[in-house]
Amino acid sequence: QVQLVESGGGLVRPGGSLRLSCTASIGGFSINSMGWYRQAPGKDRELVARITSGGTTTYADSVKGRFTISRDNAKNTVYLQMNSLKPEDTAVYYCNADLRRYGNTQYIYWGQGTQVTVSS
Repeated sequence: QVQLVESGGGLVRPGGSLRLSCTASIGGFSINSMGWYRQAPGKDRELVARITSGGTTTYADSVKGRFTISRDNAKNTVYLQMNSLKPEDTAVYYCNADLRRYGNTQYIYWGQGTQVTVSS
């Protein structure tokens, strides 16, 4: 059974930092990539950052230079270091895992979400 467990959200002042973590229990699957998405009230869910098994990273333009995604392959854990946070970063952040099994069949899994609030 696949499970994604997130932690690290909270309330922070503008300009502050937070670090999100997501640990995946993947059973017999392999990880193709993991990432973070976010959804603000009244808006669609959007990609924040993604990292492949080979270490290639992708970032939304709005977070480039402020957020850093990293991964510990041995722990099946992905991190999102968020610096210089802005009120517009306020959202529920979701961990996402792109897993493979049975050759290259794709399975997508989501975490339960963690709230990040940036406010003075």
